[in-house]
Amino acid sequence: MATGRRFTHFKRDAPLPRMREIPEGGFCISTFLIISKTGSPPQVLMGRINKKAPWDHIGALDQERVERHSAGWMLPSSALMLGESPQQAAERILQEQLGLGEQTLEGPLVFSEVYEPLNHWDLEFLFLGQRADAPSNDAWRVLEFVDLTKIRKEDVARGHEDILANVRKMDKWLSNSSNVRF
Repeated sequence: MATGRRFTHFKRDAPLPRMREIPEGGFCISTFLIISKTGSPPQVLMGRINKKAPWDHIGALDQERVERHSAGWMLPSSALMLGESPQQAAERILQEQLGLGEQTLEGPLVFSEVYEPLNHWDLEFLFLGQRADAPSNDAWRVLEFVDLTKIRKEDVARGHEDILANVRKMDKWLSNSSNVRF
């Protein structure tokens, strides 16, 4: 019996019910670092990208996207490279975008989004950490802890406010689930 369902198992030569094409609006698999200031969780490390930095190489951004997002705050992040694990991507982001060799990270938390009407799919791996100071790196014009209680949604680039909202939902769920038994 053949099903009419189209499962998201992507493989070019796979028999049905596998998919042979990507969604019309694209499909991104990305890693994000949410590093809060030690002792002040609402302050999260974000930056304004340096348009002269090699973002095509370190963050999978073409020049048009670099121009479009350079005025907003952005989380350290990147699409995964082919064959790269989310953990390897997190380590690469730490080194290439933040210049950090050592940083403790927890995770990943995993979220998925579908953005309509484009039918664009995102699979997001979020790694959480804390540190006392903001590093510096030439990939950013400004890299600092941004107070999320004072920032406006329109000041955040690339839809990263959605990523931060997912972390807040998870924190809320965990704080309200102390009597949940797994």
